[in-house]
Amino acid sequence: MKEDSFGFVILAFALAVGGGVMGATLGTSHKRLCALISLGAGSLLGVTVFAILPETFEEPGRLDWWQLLLGLASGYAVFALISKYIFHVCPACAASHFDEATTHRFSEIASAMMLALAIHCTVDGLAMAAGGEQSESGPPASHATGFTIILAVCVHKIPEGLALGALLLGAGLSRKGIIYRVMAVEATTLLGGAVGLFFFPTVSHFWIHIALAHAGGGFLFLATHAVLGEILKHHKALVVGSFGAGFALIGGFAFWLR
Repeated sequence: MKEDSFGFVILAFALAVGGGVMGATLGTSHKRLCALISLGAGSLLGVTVFAILPETFEEPGRLDWWQLLLGLASGYAVFALISKYIFHVCPACAASHFDEATTHRFSEIASAMMLALAIHCTVDGLAMAAGGEQSESGPPASHATGFTIILAVCVHKIPEGLALGALLLGAGLSRKGIIYRVMAVEATTLLGGAVGLFFFPTVSHFWIHIALAHAGGGFLFLATHAVLGEILKHHKALVVGSFGAGFALIGGFAFWLR
């Protein structure tokens, strides 16, 4: 990933902060938030299925099936453990459960939530960096991978920022405090992109594929848990339709680029 590609990471950060500002200023209905979350979740599953998985079987750096499974499992397991023992790794997952954590308890969970979301955002940045590096140094077929990852993360960042801003607004924080917190958390996306900018050009395609598989496992966790929580509770048709739209958007984009 070259320096000029870092602009996409900055774009993702800006979209998330913009979503946070809207969430802090306007709030958002649960139904609208469900639709946006499901759209973003579908795009993350789409980029895993249509971009990351095919990419890991491409030369150079092709992964064997067990290496791919280990990479996916490691990404899934990291997010599962964080969600179980620290806090939900994305505000999309937290949105369905935040009513259980009342306002007067927010100070107890704020630090854990910020830490979990920061790890999530760092992985977003690393995934964009890995996809960008593969697009620029890999074969022509790999160009679709980088662009679909960028698109999916950017689509996901808008509802992510909205959800985080709305959650913090519901917790009674001031709008200025909400925006500062959203910016602080989302800045780790820039950190992940910067680490990838300097690290990935020095490693082989094999390790870039491992990084992509690891990110894909995390995306699978986010997609399944963000959507299943809403399907089992609220707005089933809306959630399924929005999820399918996000999935189809990335699938169509990947097919068009290839």
